[in-house]
Amino acid sequence: MAEESKELTKSEQFAESLRGMAAMPITRQLVIMFGLALSIGLSVAIIMWSNEPDYSVLYTNLSPKDTSAIIEVFEAADLPYKVEPDSGMVLVLSDRLHHARMMLAEHNLPQDTSIGFELIEKEQGFGASNLIQNARYQRALEGELSRTIKTMAAVDNARVHLALPKESAFIRDERKPSASVMLNLISGARLEEEQIEAIRHLVASSVPKLDPKQVTVVDAKGRLLSDGLQPKGMKQKSLQFDYTRRIEALYTGRIEQLLGPIVGQEKIRAQVTADMDFTETELTQERFNPDLPAVRSEQSMEEQSRGQSDGGIPGALTNQPPGTATVPEQANDANQTTQSPSKTKRQSTRNYELDKTISYTRKNPGTIKRLSIAVVVDNKTGVNAEGEPISIPYTPEDLGRFTAIVKEAVGFNTVRGDTVNVTNVAFSPVPEAVLVDTPFWEKPWFWSAFKQIAVVMMLVFLMVGVLKPMMKNLIAKAKLDRELEAEEEELQKIDLDETPQLAPPIYQSNLQLAKAVAADDPKMVAQVVRSWIQGDKKRIASS
Repeated sequence: MAEESKELTKSEQFAESLRGMAAMPITRQLVIMFGLALSIGLSVAIIMWSNEPDYSVLYTNLSPKDTSAIIEVFEAADLPYKVEPDSGMVLVLSDRLHHARMMLAEHNLPQDTSIGFELIEKEQGFGASNLIQNARYQRALEGELSRTIKTMAAVDNARVHLALPKESAFIRDERKPSASVMLNLISGARLEEEQIEAIRHLVASSVPKLDPKQVTVVDAKGRLLSDGLQPKGMKQKSLQFDYTRRIEALYTGRIEQLLGPIVGQEKIRAQVTADMDFTETELTQERFNPDLPAVRSEQSMEEQSRGQSDGGIPGALTNQPPGTATVPEQANDANQTTQSPSKTKRQSTRNYELDKTISYTRKNPGTIKRLSIAVVVDNKTGVNAEGEPISIPYTPEDLGRFTAIVKEAVGFNTVRGDTVNVTNVAFSPVPEAVLVDTPFWEKPWFWSAFKQIAVVMMLVFLMVGVLKPMMKNLIAKAKLDRELEAEEEELQKIDLDETPQLAPPIYQSNLQLAKAVAADDPKMVAQVVRSWIQGDKKRIASS
């Protein structure tokens, strides 16, 4: 019975709303009907939007040939897809994106548009000229370089253009080759200077006689990437800085590896500062040792002569005639010979060679001039008499052992001026790391739930904020009309002859005013009409 009464009440309210709407002017009826139709249409659109699946872009920069082949595969597999009319991109369901890509991979789609050395393997036909063969080789080389550059993570697509001049036998007519590279980067990606320089050297190394400086790199936005590289001096300093940091990191890692198991990995902090010498030095020395002489060559000559000398002492008497000859009184024996005077001459020449050493020394850059090591060790953990954990500092003997370990780890050199400082300090407690979860609005379920909640809220707003007030106004309008009709019938039953001058004018004026205001505010009109009718009744009764 209660349910039947509720249904009757709802039907009566609906009938009253229809009667109230029928009593309104035709313009207000049209406005209400338009509002109802708009609310119903908006509700239907929201429900359809919430039930519409999410689509994602399959691939970007697809050629028309690949797009047509992909659509054929999707239609054969009965996989839902959409094609944007403006950009021509293919969209698939978000939850089927990876499945669609794997399906296309089975059909070797999308195909790579760049052509490599397989162009040379194709049949060239009979009578192909040397010009055609060189052009094919150049095109194949450009395609292979494009493929190689596209393997970089930040590069989406690449094109390479080579300018290879014809070789000449004359040096004056020789021209150097050049190249240009057009890069299409992934959205949000950026190439570092080292990567740009690597691309230039990659292209230059693949083409004979190509200087890396003759390779121009441009991105899809028309920006010249190869022009913003560092000068040679700045680049050298950057390399030196990186080398110094690597040396410092190497020594720091050695210290932490040795002391970490002793004091704990989280209870040690080490820092190494290396003073590097990048000076290039070439030295040539030539030394002589006078204490080690050696005979290199020796020459000796000895000369001996006998008989009277025909010569004499140079002077005025040298060419005088001989004096008067004298005969000896007694002749010598026959066997006795006369001995003439003899002359002997000796000459010796000796050459010595000293010990000679020639040394050529070239000092490579990147040597360590000085090391400064700082190590901070946290207190060790112990237990007191009550069994509670406490922090205990290390003894000087322990710090001395730590210092010796550090010196051995880094190759401490006193002559070089290295310094080591090991300090024991209690570390501040580190707060527990808080795991940063992915924000809920970035999770995949958020947008689907948001759609459903938005639909429910919009429907509730339409029902409570639009339809319900509209129905209340229509019901109030119908009630007001019924009350006015009842009051009019009640007044008609009153004897108006007793108050011929007061009742009709008051009633007529009240009725006209009520009808004028009823269209604007039915509730206020009902209250005013009630007060007027009650006042008229009192006046009639008193008279």
